[in-house]
Amino acid sequence: MTFALRPTRRLYAHLSTSNFVQCRTIKKEHTLKNGGWERVIPAFRSVCGEDGVSLGAAVREQHGRDESVHRCRPPDVVVWPRSVEEVSALAKICHHHHLPIIPFGTGTGLEGGVGALKGGVCFSLRNMDRVLDLHQEDFDVSVEPGVTRKGLNSYLRDTGLWFPVDPGADASLCGMAATSASGTNAVRYGTMRENVLNLEVVLADGSIIHTAGRGRRPRKTSAGYNLTNLFVGSEGTLGVITKTTLRLYGVPEAMVSAVCTFPSVQAAVDSTVQVLQTGVPIARIEFLDDVMIDACNSFNSLSYPVAPTLFLEFHGTEKSLEEQVTVTEEITQANGGSDFSWARDAETRGRLWKARHDAWYAALALRPGCKAYSTDVCVPLSRLPQIIVETKEDLMLNGLTGPIAGHVGDGNFHCIMVMDPNDQDEVIRVHEFTERLARRALALDGTCTGEHGVGLGKRALLREEMGPLAIEVMQGLKATLDPKNLMNPGKVL
Repeated sequence: MTFALRPTRRLYAHLSTSNFVQCRTIKKEHTLKNGGWERVIPAFRSVCGEDGVSLGAAVREQHGRDESVHRCRPPDVVVWPRSVEEVSALAKICHHHHLPIIPFGTGTGLEGGVGALKGGVCFSLRNMDRVLDLHQEDFDVSVEPGVTRKGLNSYLRDTGLWFPVDPGADASLCGMAATSASGTNAVRYGTMRENVLNLEVVLADGSIIHTAGRGRRPRKTSAGYNLTNLFVGSEGTLGVITKTTLRLYGVPEAMVSAVCTFPSVQAAVDSTVQVLQTGVPIARIEFLDDVMIDACNSFNSLSYPVAPTLFLEFHGTEKSLEEQVTVTEEITQANGGSDFSWARDAETRGRLWKARHDAWYAALALRPGCKAYSTDVCVPLSRLPQIIVETKEDLMLNGLTGPIAGHVGDGNFHCIMVMDPNDQDEVIRVHEFTERLARRALALDGTCTGEHGVGLGKRALLREEMGPLAIEVMQGLKATLDPKNLMNPGKVL
């Protein structure tokens, strides 16, 4: 079954001062010399057909950028394999000729992960778009990399099952595994790390491995090293993910959403911690600061109070929802929260969560004609009030526009920075702010990236976060699996 790929335009990315330029082709020497391409291109076409290979400039530029602000770095050639066997055959050709391999799903990444820094071959995986194995009674499914999360949930519509990990964009599920994506439902259902049971991966030399064993899909295992989670979050630097086996969940009998405002950030986060401590299985709990809720009001013609705000959603049976809502209301009111503004039917809930998902565009509307990108730090819950308060003070002190929205249930939040890319002084101030914010998160025992990945922009921060010995271990793993450094070179490490 074929699913249409319609990437959502967003420009989340870590910032470097050279990134805020128009996307343009970067001139570079071809990877092969002395007629090498004349030998390689026919070999590619013998694997995936005449229509499965492109040297066109427009196609290459399309595959040289994602949704980030990093500059366009087009590959030398784009290929469209149709099966794992073709991916393997193409990889063997690249390995023989020392050609870099850059996997490409839907291009919705946020950290410049698809740029061909050293030229090479882009493996565009959109033609591998089959749902391969659905086991309804076991709550799992296997999909190829061309299947997106919306496509999968459409396929599952009549089964009573769904896949809940929602990063916002309609991303490729294998791409989501490659970046360890998450989103608004992570507090209840976990991230991609918790929901991937097995991966089929083509290594740099064309070898095909199954990280949990061919065809295996147990709900738990203690057999050997956890190869599955080695490749989850590897961002294409260790191999090409050609199939992922995912956990599925039953569609809840009932869902209800609510909005609640608070007198302070501390009160909103205290409520979140207490709700989680009481064991309420809340499905979503999203934080918007006063600047963001004001922007959402203007953009979506809403009238929520301009104050720190929680958007909440509960899943379960009708009876269990009553208990969840009662406990949560008691906690929020004890922390000075307002009465809940309810969204019970699907249409009203859709409008509420559309306002949350439109936060990016609402922030952009604060300064028409400007650009935006998002930070992505994550800290322990108890440190969240401190870092948000310090971040808001930093924004005000430096005259920057950066409304805050976040997945408060797991300590991950985004400053959506809105700035004029033609104002070099502002570009520098924004860059310095993002560095301070990331290091503030590291000082509070957090991470520089909760869900967007490392890509190009956070490699130095990764070294600070992990330490030199851990980086050496990662480099050793990379060298073992990819000794020629062909898999998406220049990313992560």
